[in-house]
Amino acid sequence: MKRTFVCALMALFAFTAFAQELNVASVNVRLLAKGDYKKHNGWDLRKGYLCDMINLEAFDVFGAQEVKKPQLDDMLKALPDYRYIGVGRDDGAEKGEYCPVFYRKDKLKMLDGGTFWLSETPDKVSKGWDGACRRICSWGYFQRKSDKSRFYFLCIHLDHRGKVAKMEGAKQVVNWIKENCKGENVIVVGDFNVSQGSAYYRVFADSGILKDTYDAAKYRFNPTGTFNAFNPNRYTTHRIDHIFVSNDIKVSRYGTLTYHYFRDMKGELKEMETAAPKEIKGENRDVKCISDHYPVQSWITLKKTAKKKR
Repeated sequence: MKRTFVCALMALFAFTAFAQELNVASVNVRLLAKGDYKKHNGWDLRKGYLCDMINLEAFDVFGAQEVKKPQLDDMLKALPDYRYIGVGRDDGAEKGEYCPVFYRKDKLKMLDGGTFWLSETPDKVSKGWDGACRRICSWGYFQRKSDKSRFYFLCIHLDHRGKVAKMEGAKQVVNWIKENCKGENVIVVGDFNVSQGSAYYRVFADSGILKDTYDAAKYRFNPTGTFNAFNPNRYTTHRIDHIFVSNDIKVSRYGTLTYHYFRDMKGELKEMETAAPKEIKGENRDVKCISDHYPVQSWITLKKTAKKKR
């Protein structure tokens, strides 16, 4: 009897520890582009699979990039467990790409949130330095309902061309964290448009306040880098989508989620030429990517923090 009780107690402890982990991710959805339909990569063809993936993985909170308003509407409709924070970068409302922060409304309470522009004038719609586009950081301050733990979550998309904009934008995000998130759990995700080891990446990695969950994870699934250009056969060692967390956060797992689907070729299913039962039929189909980036995911444990004065 005593042994049974001890085993049950140990199992409960293990389950509780696992349940306290936070499941976070970064998902670049690829913007609405008419040219993508020419190669069967249009949003309408992919959106169902992308949202199915999110519902399956059940991220507690995730940041997305390149999200246009129609895409945001599609995602909210297909992701009923989520709410979001964010605005369009071109007018501070609905125009242009969003970097929305999606969070599970049953698990997290939003305490604060907003968006700032990566520019010399962060509080208003603006393009920074030599950037090709307006760039933003959307953020949320959350409390987990289960244990009242709190954390900041930032979603960014650095410029893809401007060297000064990438460097200054990276510095701006790190400085914002230093000024606003002292003593708090911090998670930064996004499309950084730079690979690990670059000078821009090192702004975060050498900041003294953040670490890359790829390096910190005990277990890792990383069969390729994060940019696939809609080619499922493309392999790279470069990661341009990253998840950084504050130094006191523990990281158990990291994954590059190489999800694919099969394009409907409107063909006739034929008997499989294998040892499978005769009633099993199939056909050759094109393998497609749900986006031109692979999502990245981390499982983390937050540190306990003192209650913040507001």
